[in-house]
Amino acid sequence: MTNEQKALVSATVPVLKESGVALTTYFYNRMLTHNPELKNIFNSANQRTGAQPTALAMSVLAYAEHIDNPAVLAHAVNRIANKHVSLDIRPEQYDIVGKHLLASISEVLGDAANPELIDAWATAYNQLAAIMIGAEADLYRSSANKEGGWSSWRPFVVRQKVRESEEITSFYLYPSDEGKVADFLPGQYITVRLYVPELKVLQPRQYSISCVPNGLYYRISVKREQGGAARPAGYVSNLLHHQIKEGDIIEVAPPAGDFTLDAQAKNPVVFISGGVGLTPFMSMLESVVASGNDRPITWIHGCRGYEVHAFREQVTEMSGRHGAMSVHTFYDRLESETQDNYYEGYVDLNKIKQAVVDGADYYICGPGVFIKKHFDYLRAQGVGTEAIHFEEFGPAILVVE
Repeated sequence: MTNEQKALVSATVPVLKESGVALTTYFYNRMLTHNPELKNIFNSANQRTGAQPTALAMSVLAYAEHIDNPAVLAHAVNRIANKHVSLDIRPEQYDIVGKHLLASISEVLGDAANPELIDAWATAYNQLAAIMIGAEADLYRSSANKEGGWSSWRPFVVRQKVRESEEITSFYLYPSDEGKVADFLPGQYITVRLYVPELKVLQPRQYSISCVPNGLYYRISVKREQGGAARPAGYVSNLLHHQIKEGDIIEVAPPAGDFTLDAQAKNPVVFISGGVGLTPFMSMLESVVASGNDRPITWIHGCRGYEVHAFREQVTEMSGRHGAMSVHTFYDRLESETQDNYYEGYVDLNKIKQAVVDGADYYICGPGVFIKKHFDYLRAQGVGTEAIHFEEFGPAILVVE
């Protein structure tokens, strides 16, 4: 890009801050109207709630703000590339996105979108697309070249459904060709794709792998999203819970994601989860315990109550085997006032001595507000950002510093 083009892109930052979500909402409507086949890729619920347009608006804004040095966005690029690979996004689809993004900028900004500005954004978009396509090509290649690996979608059989709580059920997925499955890093996810009759489209959803690598199957543990005023009931989660039976076949994309744990590291680790946010930690915890690693572990989990508390017994059992692990649980209301290490109310790290440990790594998973609360608390206690790792389920719209 020329310096003049970079200046033009940078000059749009105030507009993006003020009207970025309106622009990206217009963009998605335009693209999905002209290319309805892409509805099979995008999460319809995130479109309806505005989460997806918000996530894109924040990404476009970040790129414009760092147009002089996009390398500072390497972590974000890696996270988005993993998500794209999990959805089987291919290079030719970048042309479609680019066409509609530029058209949207022109149509939304009107006279302010002169030819020079559109040309600058076209150059910027093509630069970003090249970065993303390269990163995704490496991930596709790595997935396909692993033992038991593959690219795109692969049919899997649901061999077992196991109820873990009133809301969460585990699904044991084996490849229908009876071949091996690729290993993965603890904390990664897979994508499942189901046809949703109400929408008449395929819908992909990412779910954390909640077991250790074993070469034979993946386990996902899915919360049934009942929906409410702010968000509709989950199409795919309800299909999995109510329609998919043992023996049924579903499509699965290879493991992806950068929210991972080094199971061989020796420093203390603190897991902080809310609700179904504990699922990636099950893989992480089991990997540490199975390896015989005696690193100190603090497990902090919050949910509404006993009935919706998944993996309670499994965590207790692994804690006993590990020997250097403390478990702390927060319920909205306690069943008994005498339960050790049980607390009433929302997760409050201030109540737990082992919540802040010298040299520890911290992993947080749950809703955005949950992550932000505990991230801010840890930073206030002097924990460096490099030691705090988090994953927000759904489109990444959380910004923490």
